[in-house]
Amino acid sequence: MRGSGLLPVSFGGLVGGAGTGAPAGHAARQFRITELAGTDTESLRGLAIATGSGLGGKTLALGRPNAVTDYGSSRAISHEYDTAVAAEGLRSVLAVPVVVRRRVRGVLYGALRQPYALGDRPLNVALDAARELEQALAVREEAQRLLSCLRQPVVADPRAWEEVREAHTELRSLAGRIPDPHLRAELLVACARIASAAAPAGSAAAPGLPMPDRLTPRELDVLASVASGATNSAAAGRLRLRPETVKSYLRSAMRKLGAHTRLEAVVAARRAGLLP
Repeated sequence: MRGSGLLPVSFGGLVGGAGTGAPAGHAARQFRITELAGTDTESLRGLAIATGSGLGGKTLALGRPNAVTDYGSSRAISHEYDTAVAAEGLRSVLAVPVVVRRRVRGVLYGALRQPYALGDRPLNVALDAARELEQALAVREEAQRLLSCLRQPVVADPRAWEEVREAHTELRSLAGRIPDPHLRAELLVACARIASAAAPAGSAAAPGLPMPDRLTPRELDVLASVASGATNSAAAGRLRLRPETVKSYLRSAMRKLGAHTRLEAVVAARRAGLLP
């Protein structure tokens, strides 16, 4: 949010995050401020915000953005945290919820050190930042769910395997659209773990392939879509590529895998631990 220049101070935290003492969804819902940017002091770090208390607690309770022009004198919020806010010298503050699967998972704040009515532009900046975090949380949780499924006996059920494979394909597609390089890399590592966990015993995982034959991330994306039954056109739409580009990636993947057909390429990739 700071990059826009509209909100020079930003901070926030997740419900059930480190140090709150309660898991996400706990009856005594609260979050602890763990991330700070543009602050001059540490007065806000570690502050535990309870549902309904202060600006952030109100946002957590209502599940919608809230803002105050002058935090210390506002009659729209309670004032349990005035000391910490005043120590940082904050006046105008807005808070937006981070919502994943219709549940508020955290709160992001943006603030100024002058009393100023925050309008649509700073609000939109804060909402965009919240949406990026929402996507990151949703993707991480889906990856964790899939990895958990792989440790359960139910995966022996062919229908469960198909769900894992379809979700793996969706996760790879999402990774290509995530701007954060660290999150994208984390997601691709999780996808690789899913694929290697599903590989037959004794198969060669991707790192074991000779360097010239190692598939690129985009070749794997296309192959994962093909494995789910997608046509070249459907894969192009899912991956936001041109159909001709999908064909090119598919041909390259087939050549590296020594396959002559799409099906042979999928089978070879699964045996190599590249796809679940």
